[in-house]
Amino acid sequence: MKMTAVAILVTPLLVLVGTSIAVMMEPGRAGVFNPGTHGFSEILYALSSASNNNGSAFAGLSANTPFYNSLLAAAMWFGRFWIIIPVLALAGSLAAKKRLPVTGGTMPTHGALFVVLLVGSVLLVGALTYVPALALGPIAEQLQGAAVATSGK
Repeated sequence: MKMTAVAILVTPLLVLVGTSIAVMMEPGRAGVFNPGTHGFSEILYALSSASNNNGSAFAGLSANTPFYNSLLAAAMWFGRFWIIIPVLALAGSLAAKKRLPVTGGTMPTHGALFVVLLVGSVLLVGALTYVPALALGPIAEQLQGAAVATSGK
C-alpha cells in the first residue's frame, strides 16, 4: 500500500514542488515573459509536461536557460524513473501473493461498481492534487479575462 501511495504522489510532488521552486527563485521568474497568472500557468504547464510527458512548454516561457534546463531535466528524469521503483515493488508484491478463492466478500473487478470506484478515486486524487494550483493559474486567468471583457476594456 505504501508503494501505491508513492507511485501516485511522485508526479504531483514533482509538478507542484518544481513550480513553487520556479516561482520563488529569481532565475525562474526571469524566464516568464507574461507576469501574473498567465506566467504561473506557463510554469505549471512546463513542469507538468516535463514530469508526465515529453517536456514541452508554452511559447511565453523562456525555458532555454540554465535554470529551466536543469529544473525540467530533473523533473523529467525523476518523473520517469522514480515511478518505476514503486511500480516494480508493487508488481513483485502482487506476484508473490497467493491466489485466494472467490467468496461473498470479494469485489469483482469486471463490474460497473469497480469501474465507478476506480474512476472516482482517480478523479478525486487528481482534483485534490491539482485544483488549488489550477485555481491560481488557468482558472484565475480565465476569470481575469472575463472581467476585462465585461468591463469593456
